[in-house]
Amino acid sequence: MTKKLEMYKCGVCGNFVEVVLEGIGELVCCGQPMALLKANTTDAATEKHVPFFVKKDEELEVRIGSVLHPTTNEHYIQFVEVVSEDERYVKRKYLYPSEEPIFDLKGYDIGKLTAREYCNLHGLWEAKYD
Repeated sequence: MTKKLEMYKCGVCGNFVEVVLEGIGELVCCGQPMALLKANTTDAATEKHVPFFVKKDEELEVRIGSVLHPTTNEHYIQFVEVVSEDERYVKRKYLYPSEEPIFDLKGYDIGKLTAREYCNLHGLWEAKYD
């Protein structure tokens, strides 16, 4: 059974799926079950992957890493996603290799949030904001 907001990746072709509505079936791609991704929360490499929050007045900035993650064609953050505590609101930003891994939430009703990001080399990472 899949659950809302779970992320799956195909080990053959790299297709990436986020569950919008729960279901009882198994997600399959290229004839094989897709792998459920579990987010990492601790990074031993100078904190370059874990989302880091900076509160600015009524805005919230999500930075990828307390030391910003590198952005090269070979190694970069593919997207940043922020989810409300009740999972009713999801906001995602896709990034190009040349972009700084920063996501500004402007005019957002800031409450408890979870930020997730996906590094093309090191996978899924998350942190919570209270």
